[in-house]
Amino acid sequence: MRFTEHELTAALTGAAKTVLAAQDKDVRRGKRDVDAVWDELDRYQRYVILDGLSGEVLPVLVALPDVEVESGTRPTFTDEQVTQTVEGLVGEDVGRVKRAIVVKARVALVQAALAHVPPRSDPDALIVPDHL
Repeated sequence: MRFTEHELTAALTGAAKTVLAAQDKDVRRGKRDVDAVWDELDRYQRYVILDGLSGEVLPVLVALPDVEVESGTRPTFTDEQVTQTVEGLVGEDVGRVKRAIVVKARVALVQAALAHVPPRSDPDALIVPDHL
């Protein structure tokens, strides 16, 4: 699947916020918003989270099958497509149980990332200013 740089950034940031929400007790209890916690992190802390997740999520997003995406909609993939892509990228050097855990966790991360991909814009609707 060909994602734009903006779509990949939004997807990775969404996955990072999902992981951050799962780790923060106040967010899980509903006392704080995950966006507020994300904004409180400094640039290096955000980088560490994004860097750790990028190796898990980005290869799967790039390896997903090509689908036709109409403007104004998000790309959609079935659970089976995501699972097959993840299984194809997980190495055979891990045990059966660990492999199953890695596949389930990575599928959940990728689905969280896909949920944060913004809708595609219409390339024909671009407005070019007159002074250009």
